[in-house]
Amino acid sequence: MAVHEFAMMPHEPQKGVRFDMYEPQKYACIAVPDDAIEDILPKLAEIEFYHHVVDEPKKGLAYCGITLIPPTSERSFIEAIGNSAELDKLRTLLETAVMFDKWVIHFGI
Repeated sequence: MAVHEFAMMPHEPQKGVRFDMYEPQKYACIAVPDDAIEDILPKLAEIEFYHHVVDEPKKGLAYCGITLIPPTSERSFIEAIGNSAELDKLRTLLETAVMFDKWVIHFGI
């Protein structure tokens, strides 16, 4: 089964620094089934994130790439998740990131 991986970033990403390597082992990632992410993709397509670098925002997840999720977008992401039991761990991760004003990294499939 294909999965997406999410983790809180220890430091805010800096402009000009690219995240191109698939390195979930560097972070305490949680795995989320692809079908659960597919269910909320239309809602996520309206939220501003960053793809690989924080130089300019993009809408939606980098489905097959790396998404950098800023604290300013995390509440909208939580709203997109709604009450999905399958996404409970992701909701908890995002809520924790909001509390600590941390960025979240997403490694797509």
